[in-house]
Amino acid sequence: MRVVIFSWEYPPRIVGKLASYVKELTWQLAKTGIETFLVTYHEYLTGEFENGGVKVYRVTNPVKTHVSVLTWVLTLNQEVERVAANIYYKSGKQINLIDVQDWHFIPAAVTLKKAFEIPFIYSVESLEDHRSHGANSPFNMAIKSIEWLGTYEAGAVVVKSDWMANEVIRAYKVPEAKVKIVNLETNHWLESILKVYRELKGGRCGYG
Repeated sequence: MRVVIFSWEYPPRIVGKLASYVKELTWQLAKTGIETFLVTYHEYLTGEFENGGVKVYRVTNPVKTHVSVLTWVLTLNQEVERVAANIYYKSGKQINLIDVQDWHFIPAAVTLKKAFEIPFIYSVESLEDHRSHGANSPFNMAIKSIEWLGTYEAGAVVVKSDWMANEVIRAYKVPEAKVKIVNLETNHWLESILKVYRELKGGRCGYG
């Protein structure tokens, strides 16, 4: 199996807990024999690296001035798409799935799904409803529309708790069967992730 992970943070770029989780996830996947590629962002540490058996591709944003995180994300997605497409062709078009960590690179994942028929998983770290409670400005609604697009187009939506599963279903009307709970506090969390990967690879997950 070949898996591409998208994450807007990864050490040494640490914004929150996601960076450490993505590092652990990718390293564990590589240890199981899965060929693991990570596409992530860094302002200046760009290029291809290998870390813990994981092939890491760091990209920067070609547009340097932004009015908000939304314009930053949407312009950065072009670079994520470009690098992921290169990985796809270099692998002989043998990428099995993409795992998008949080909402930032959902547009790239949807484009690659449509262009190359690569299924993707949307792994939810947080929701705009929680980050900006009660905010319904055009800015917030634009981010929510990206999150909704991810839940709709993804083959599976992975969350880390029962509470988040209920919130995703409430906020975006996601079919309950599409939401997969992976509790990181259990010893078998990696096997739970692999089960979702295998189901999606085998075409047994998803609606979008």
